[in-house]
Amino acid sequence: MTVLAKLRYAHQATHAPHLTPADIGRAATLALHDELELAPKPGLVSFIDSGSHDDMDAHTFMQSLFALRHYFVQIAALGEAHAPFEALERCGIAAEARMLAATGGINTHRGAIFTLGLLCASAGALVRDGQAPCPAGLRAALHRHWGDALHARSRRVSMLPGGIAARRYGLRSASEEAALGFPVLFDIAVPAIDAATKRGLDSQRARLDTLFAIMASLDDSNLAHRGGLAGLQHARHAARGYLERGGAAHDEDFDAAWAIHRDFVARRLSPGGAADTLAAACWIRRICARLA
Repeated sequence: MTVLAKLRYAHQATHAPHLTPADIGRAATLALHDELELAPKPGLVSFIDSGSHDDMDAHTFMQSLFALRHYFVQIAALGEAHAPFEALERCGIAAEARMLAATGGINTHRGAIFTLGLLCASAGALVRDGQAPCPAGLRAALHRHWGDALHARSRRVSMLPGGIAARRYGLRSASEEAALGFPVLFDIAVPAIDAATKRGLDSQRARLDTLFAIMASLDDSNLAHRGGLAGLQHARHAARGYLERGGAAHDEDFDAAWAIHRDFVARRLSPGGAADTLAAACWIRRICARLA
């Protein structure tokens, strides 16, 4: 049995009335795999191709997932202990070092370490408080326990490529998105994947429509870093157009989605921030499904 298969089995086998840090962490690893296996996916790495990337492929992502699998459990446990933000940050920095060591210095999941890490901590805090994780509860726990620290962090001057691009183009940074309680995740991505599922779309089509909904709204600094403001606007226009034409439900063989993918590859565009947000939405669905 592969490591991923073991994670899936362990995640499905327990039907406890509440989650443990191990449950929360396993769901995060599986959610990142949910994002990776989705294809077509404009400009992004999948098991089919490497998208707009020359320095990474699906194997690189799997190496990264293996290196990060314990991190999500650890940060969920820190959340359950109501640890201060500084402890979460140290845990994330150590996880990033393990990721870079596993991938030979390639950044595959820095955004997910931040976003999913905070969400896992929030789920842990809810478990400690005797509450079942749900979207509203996760958002409230994030604000209650680490909101002030996140607002302070959002005022730091980031020298990472995404932070530089956000300042240059006047975009909302990942830190600012977190300080606001991840509005694109909770107000757009989660409702989008829920609505797509209720319409009867299969998992692949639901995730694809959700990815485009995120792309249409998110200040994706990865897109801005690669393509400038024009690249970000082009991606938003493509995403909105796809959804306005009916989305995945009207793209039987995914021809339209593949055409957008090829266009993004030609332009070297990669919506990495949207991919991280999609993974977070998949994680929320996994967590909530455990308690349904």
